[in-house]
Amino acid sequence: QVQLVESGGGLVQAGGSLRLSCTASGRTFNNYAMGWFRQAPGKEREFVATISWSGGSIYYADSVKGRFTISRDNAKKSVYLQMNSLKPEDTAVYYCTQAKTIVARNLEADFGSWGQGTQVTVSS
Repeated sequence: QVQLVESGGGLVQAGGSLRLSCTASGRTFNNYAMGWFRQAPGKEREFVATISWSGGSIYYADSVKGRFTISRDNAKKSVYLQMNSLKPEDTAVYYCTQAKTIVARNLEADFGSWGQGTQVTVSS
């Protein structure tokens, strides 16, 4: 089992930037894809971005493409989400998650371990 701890959330004005970090402990990190999902109040959790074990395959939700960048550092067992040009509709709890395989796209069922989440609030 892997433990995932997110950090970096907070309050930012529209147009601003935040960088989320997620550090893993426990199960081998390098052999699995990683992802970020988010859940806004009153809405279902939705896919944001995923990155394969090597970083060679990356997928983004259309709503964040061009503004968010996912990356990973296997030596540090960490995955990051750089969020630029933030909008009020990006307000949500952001969850780090580890996939069950080396590559994953946007299906929650492909992910097995989840962090506790970090709150991102974008004011207008």
